[in-house]
Amino acid sequence: MRYEKGRKDETRRRIVEVAADRFRNDGIAASGLAGIMSEVGLTNGAFYPHFQSKAELVRESVAAGMDSQSKLMREIIAAGGIEAAISEYLSPAHRDNPGAGCTLAALLPELARQPLETRKIFAERFMSTVRDFVSDLPGQTEDQEAVAMGLYAILIGTLQLARAVEGIDLSDRILAAGAAAARTIVQTASAEDA
Repeated sequence: MRYEKGRKDETRRRIVEVAADRFRNDGIAASGLAGIMSEVGLTNGAFYPHFQSKAELVRESVAAGMDSQSKLMREIIAAGGIEAAISEYLSPAHRDNPGAGCTLAALLPELARQPLETRKIFAERFMSTVRDFVSDLPGQTEDQEAVAMGLYAILIGTLQLARAVEGIDLSDRILAAGAAAARTIVQTASAEDA
């Protein structure tokens, strides 16, 4: 049976999309290939013409998720500046939708245990987002990269904490405290330049 041109690429893209969502919602270890392939509408056997292993799927899903998040952050910053990015990232909507949100906030502890190839891809994408932040930070401190890394670390850590605690009130307070800390870093960097 012959399929139309591009079908294999579209199927691969769909597998990555479903896997990225599953990984962010349920974690890498808890997401089995059978469940991912079932959601795509295929059997387990249909996985192997597209990927050699789950590790390869994880690498590609992490890269795709981080690329998507980076693109979204660039769009938010272009429209409203770094303040808008902080507000959007540390919003209750982002907290409550890990499957559609930041790959790092959802998977960071598991990424630390992934093979070196996956960690390299993660590090490359992380630094790409840091460079995006550097170009949009106000002022010119001596080490803009360090400021951008600190900002990104606060955003990711705050979101992880806000998702982990019980109770919306405490979670909202964590989001607000993290946003205030992120704004302070940006304002301090800007004031150092003055």
